[in-house]
Amino acid sequence: MDARVSELFSSGNGSGSQGVASNNKPGNTYGASSKKGCGKNKKTKARYSRNFKPSNNTPYLPPEAEEGNIEYKLKLVNPTQYRFEHLATQMKWRLQEGRGEAVYQIGVEDNGMLVGLSEEDMRASLKTLHRLAEKVGADITVLREREVDYDSDVPRKIAEVLIRKVPDDQQFLDLRVAVLGNVDSGKSTLLGVVTQGELDNGRGRARLNLFRHLHEIQTGRTSSISFEILGFNSKGEVVNYSESRTAEDICESASKMITFIDLAGHHKYLKTTIFGLTSYCPDFAMLVVSANTGIAGTTREHLGLAMALKVPIFIVISKVDLCTRATVERTVRQLERVLKQPGCNKVPMVVSSTDDAVTAAQQFAQSPNITPIFTLSSVTGESLDLLKVFFNIIPPLSNSKEQEELMQQLTEFQVDEIYTVPEVGTVVGGTLYSGICREGDHLVVGPTDSGQFNMLTIGSIQRNRSACRVLKAGQAATLALGNFDRSLLRKGMVMVSPEMDPTICWMFEAEIVLLFHAKTFHKGFQVTVHIGNVRQTATVEALYDKEELRTGEKAVVLFKFIKHPEYLKVGAKVLFREGATKGIGHVTKLQSVTQFRPSQLEEDEA
Repeated sequence: MDARVSELFSSGNGSGSQGVASNNKPGNTYGASSKKGCGKNKKTKARYSRNFKPSNNTPYLPPEAEEGNIEYKLKLVNPTQYRFEHLATQMKWRLQEGRGEAVYQIGVEDNGMLVGLSEEDMRASLKTLHRLAEKVGADITVLREREVDYDSDVPRKIAEVLIRKVPDDQQFLDLRVAVLGNVDSGKSTLLGVVTQGELDNGRGRARLNLFRHLHEIQTGRTSSISFEILGFNSKGEVVNYSESRTAEDICESASKMITFIDLAGHHKYLKTTIFGLTSYCPDFAMLVVSANTGIAGTTREHLGLAMALKVPIFIVISKVDLCTRATVERTVRQLERVLKQPGCNKVPMVVSSTDDAVTAAQQFAQSPNITPIFTLSSVTGESLDLLKVFFNIIPPLSNSKEQEELMQQLTEFQVDEIYTVPEVGTVVGGTLYSGICREGDHLVVGPTDSGQFNMLTIGSIQRNRSACRVLKAGQAATLALGNFDRSLLRKGMVMVSPEMDPTICWMFEAEIVLLFHAKTFHKGFQVTVHIGNVRQTATVEALYDKEELRTGEKAVVLFKFIKHPEYLKVGAKVLFREGATKGIGHVTKLQSVTQFRPSQLEEDEA
């Protein structure tokens, strides 16, 4: 992590040194030709010499990768039965790689050269693709078609096709998006409009369904973490509350689900925002910036937090109906300046058409440096469709192999929320970090203030407010624990498999970078530490090889929790703060106390 990210945390007007933008614009996917790709393939030239001659300006895509969910196909005209079976197997592999989603580029050579097909061949190829998708139980959507500019007389086209199939052992694909931005930038209103399917009236009516507390409705400011869902069916159509009455209806008809984590924008609730980013493990972050105020308040800080935690970020400029075009463009330029700074090194990409949205979604998932920028209005609905196209196409970051590895590990569930539900009892919400969790499983939860772990049994499981029998690694859910005593639970605990024999610690060492501090950072300083779902005050017990730290400096520091021991892992990201002081790093060593065996409390037995 670059120490210069500290610029984002310290106060400033956003006009730092401007980085050099890449000459290859990310939107220009089909036009960018790499040196690697431009070496002419003799075979290809021989095969297509009758139809066209590849010239120096022949457009290329990057060569096809063996792994991943993107497949290049030159043409699929009347394949033999053997070839058809082979293609179906290949499609299954690509869908598995994309966890239920694959993108086929038709009319493209394996080396990435855009050859293109005649109208007749394209129709026949898409028909074959339909048959293949039917065989594997998937749906296809043509994302875009475009002509390839060659000197030949016959116009040639290439097509980009999205293929979606919900895995047999899964209810739907699930992506989590954290929503960041300054207070009054329009975060909750935007989510209300997207998830409810109704435009706002300009005075915040759309956000009322998202608020959880009376004071939020009265002030119009989010102070807690709330969740909203947006579904897409297998054909890429939006499924939200405008057609479905309940979340269960959405879950039943959707094959892809976007879960929005609505976070607080006000500086007063910063600890809640950090907790939402660290504990809920979002796949992406959406930074909402108001067009009329630009980069103000906590915008810079939220951008820095997402970068520090390595969460890929895209930007939405809201309220464009309140401003002139010149004001919106000024805000876009201001954002581009900040994103190109040395601390960020991002490549901004303004999305202004459906074509841009498709390109942005694919480039964004492949390269962490690409930052799409949307300009929209929740009142007029301007460009809202582009954002929905982006959400529909954006693929999951982790592939199926990584998820399978996590599922084979022992069960570990992070407790983020605790509720008491009438006639159900104690309910905990959180994320399954590893393993598999089923109804009736016996787990241990802790550590308590004394360092104990207590036995419990999982009752029922719910995901996105609908019942679920099996929970897999990386999924968020709520678990019913029956009559388990709520007073024995707190945020930051973990529920793990009894075989794990979990270790706990009062003290840990971390390699940190001090992002911003007004004076010097020394022994005895107290900070609030965020590590995953753990949030607690810790004291600096020692700084190794240094007496004190100043802004931008690195060191290995020994921290000690002041209230109760915690369950930590080596390598976990650390984020700490105290007033204006902020720093990031990772855990390098745990000084574990005596390992406590799981114990059933006497009260629980009684």
